[in-house]
Amino acid sequence: MEDNNMLDYIKDVLENMPTDWLNLTTHRLDVYDEKLAKIQFLEQFETLYNTNNSASSALHALPTAYDYIRLGHPLSSILEWAIAKLNHQEPNHVISFSSKTVPLLAILRKNLIDNKNTQIFYTGQLPDTFDVDILQRVYGYVFDLKYIEDIKDIHVPDSYRSNSSIIFISQSDDICNFNNTSNIDFFINVHPQLGSVLLVNGEGNTPYISEIQHVRRRETIAMTPGNCLMALKFLINKEAFDVEIDNLNANKVQVLGSITSITGTRTKALVGSSGLSIQYAIMMGLVHDAIDRHKGKAIKFIVPPNCYGGTNDQARRVAACIEHVEVVDLPVDGDNDMVESIDMVLTKIANHDAVPYIIAEIPTNPRVEVPDLIKLKAVLSATRKTATGKTAIDPVFILDQTFCPNVQFLGDDDMLSTVRTISYISGSKFPSGGLCTAGYCVANKKAEGLMDNIETHLKLCDNEATELQMELLAKQLPSMNQRIHDAYTNTREFVSFINANLPDAKINFVSEVLAQQGFTPSVFSLDLPTKGHTDEEKEAYKRTLNLKLINLMITELPNESKFCVSYGQLKGCYWTIPATSTQGTTKEGDKDYIVRVALSPNMDLKAHKNVFLEFVGNI
Repeated sequence: MEDNNMLDYIKDVLENMPTDWLNLTTHRLDVYDEKLAKIQFLEQFETLYNTNNSASSALHALPTAYDYIRLGHPLSSILEWAIAKLNHQEPNHVISFSSKTVPLLAILRKNLIDNKNTQIFYTGQLPDTFDVDILQRVYGYVFDLKYIEDIKDIHVPDSYRSNSSIIFISQSDDICNFNNTSNIDFFINVHPQLGSVLLVNGEGNTPYISEIQHVRRRETIAMTPGNCLMALKFLINKEAFDVEIDNLNANKVQVLGSITSITGTRTKALVGSSGLSIQYAIMMGLVHDAIDRHKGKAIKFIVPPNCYGGTNDQARRVAACIEHVEVVDLPVDGDNDMVESIDMVLTKIANHDAVPYIIAEIPTNPRVEVPDLIKLKAVLSATRKTATGKTAIDPVFILDQTFCPNVQFLGDDDMLSTVRTISYISGSKFPSGGLCTAGYCVANKKAEGLMDNIETHLKLCDNEATELQMELLAKQLPSMNQRIHDAYTNTREFVSFINANLPDAKINFVSEVLAQQGFTPSVFSLDLPTKGHTDEEKEAYKRTLNLKLINLMITELPNESKFCVSYGQLKGCYWTIPATSTQGTTKEGDKDYIVRVALSPNMDLKAHKNVFLEFVGNI
């Protein structure tokens, strides 16, 4: 009876839910508490359930579950809550994934770090891309894999269980129900189209939950809102459904054609479920290449310490799992010159005969700086020697150009054509205009041979773009360059206005000269003027002023301005403080407590100017 009441309530919720639950990829930070992600949402959702309140107004007033929808969202939270209720578990013990393989990889990762054994039992079929050799040889994961006809066939000696995890994987249309038995630690239900759901069984396995959630945060995405909706409808109605994929091939052709045109490349593009999904495939693909081609040599990922927190964190997570992989800091902003830093770091790595992989943003985030590209090309192309006088391994430049995806770096006649370079872009920004989280990468001719390994790892992690993501990219990519141009025009005008009315503020934005070269971002950072007698007083005053500006904008212009971490959106203006959002896992000393502003091609610029004047008048 209780289960029926819950299902009836969810049915009402789905009929009355805000449209944003299905369509948004980012949320307002002013109604979000990261420390209470999902918990706060579900606590208030359960209160509504207990009072049988499914009114649209009540659902709309719920706090957001996660800041980025790729990490989780209201529908994934409700799906996990419902599955937990049905299986008599706590909601945090249920975790949904868009990927069919990553929940297993998340457990294997923790057991690798904890030096625990893993026994995997499965019925049906494993994904075609599940490669035991790669998982053991490249990722370093240790496990035994065994096919069984039925869950009753699982027999594990007590002596083995003391330092091991038992995983059961099954494939079914009904991914919400688990044949829960106490001798299994983790259940993974796989749906061929929707993704997978992981159930963490028993209090003894609770320490795995945060680690698994972090894998979902950094190496993949949660089950998408559309797929969660289908799973919830199946849970309510028990009726089979088909995911519409009639146009998948046509959309894929359209997307790949657009990427080729935008990037000016002739190599194969890869499209993943998110920017970080693509970045993870790049990193693991390059590790794979180094293991095969440079056996026994150290692998160095060179990463700016203040870059996007997801990039920074993911690089260090890869290094934590693989003994001969290390992260090397690359200072790029402020008083540091990216080219000089790269030259210094590459010289040191060459001396040790290691494999150098550089991850860098152009323009940088959040300072929006562009290095001297001619000098950058020269430094990356330079031949270096090892300590023994041999020719050092040439670097691979991994370029995050999410701020300016319209700039062509990798074509046959472009600036980085002679340097092994892979470029990637977060598709939740300009490519889709914020409508989905997909990302893509391309290589120049010099790096084309690396793409097969990258594709292997993208597929192994089941992190390719979904059907809906491909459809959205197919619709949005053709207009991307025009949207970038129009958004830049708004941004240049707003930056000039701020310079004129608050000249003491420091603005980080591209010069007119760089804009003429094609660098036309619609993001700038604002370092507000401050007061105080000591450095501490000045910093405290500025941080308070940052929030005062943002709160004024989103209060006065609620339909235009949003306290949000993203950019490249179709309309409105986004405001954030990188130190408390995009740089979340960055070391404290490298964080930027400044305001980052992202404008769109469709916004009321005059209204924003008026509110900014009000802010200036109250300083």
